[in-house]
Amino acid sequence: MRIEHIAMYVNDLEAVKDFFVKYLEAKPNVVYHNKNTDFRSYFLSFSDGARLEIMNKPQIDDIEKTLARTGFSHIAFSVGSKEKVNEITERLKTAGYKVISGPRTTGDGYYESCIIGIEGNQIEITI
Repeated sequence: MRIEHIAMYVNDLEAVKDFFVKYLEAKPNVVYHNKNTDFRSYFLSFSDGARLEIMNKPQIDDIEKTLARTGFSHIAFSVGSKEKVNEITERLKTAGYKVISGPRTTGDGYYESCIIGIEGNQIEITI
């Protein structure tokens, strides 16, 4: 069994798509638009086959995204090397995203950094 995809609602569909394309090499499909409901979405595909669906529709709640909460906490991207973790982290930091930890080796042996990415969502960059 495998997870087929993960989905998240966003406020600015195009900006979120561009974030994942620019920093994490996502490949978007053509935007889907349901004209009856004004629902829009992209599927973003990553090199290993993982997919993230980003979605938008009128009247969605944009609740505060605290770090210590129930539910999904972050999405992690394996980028292949310490050097790539460092490079992407620095690019995100330079672009104004907040690095909340790392890059570092964690107590359980992961080399990672965590940033607050687009629309306040936590993104982990790891080997």
